Amino acid sequence: MRKLAPHLDAEAEVVRLEKREADDHEGVAVMPGAAELLKAIPDGRWCVVTSGTRYLATSRLKLANLPIPQVLVSADDVSKGKPDPEPYLMGAKLLGVNPSQCLVIEDAPGGPRAAHAGGMKAIGITSTYPASALHQADAVVKRLAQIRVKSSDGAGSLTVSVE
Repeated sequence: MRKLAPHLDAEAEVVRLEKREADDHEGVAVMPGAAELLKAIPDGRWCVVTSGTRYLATSRLKLANLPIPQVLVSADDVSKGKPDPEPYLMGAKLLGVNPSQCLVIEDAPGGPRAAHAGGMKAIGITSTYPASALHQADAVVKRLAQIRVKSSDGAGSLTVSVE
């Protein structure tokens, strides 16, 4: 922006564009199965890691009537984004969980790469990219409803399966 429009205040323009994107509800829909999947995971055991800003993420979660997690890692919080593992490693740290015990659900090719670089497993969902672009994921699904989460013991362990 600074090169193409040096007469503009770049920071102010970024804020203006972010607000416009967050306020644009056209074509924005809750991914089927999202609410059910989140209800199956105990509070404090999941987080959102996004390449977007915190403002955009929380705006979209509110619009979708989905809970805002206790841990949300956004582009505002990291110096390197996906496919670098920094955002996912920060999420694991803030959740107090060993990265090897984490499962990432991701709709973009950089997500599984970042998850694996951080020692995590990844499920790709073909909502944005085709399965061929998500080939680095450990499993690929078409719908969130294909992911099942169950409490596997009294110690709070969770088991995830893919149909």
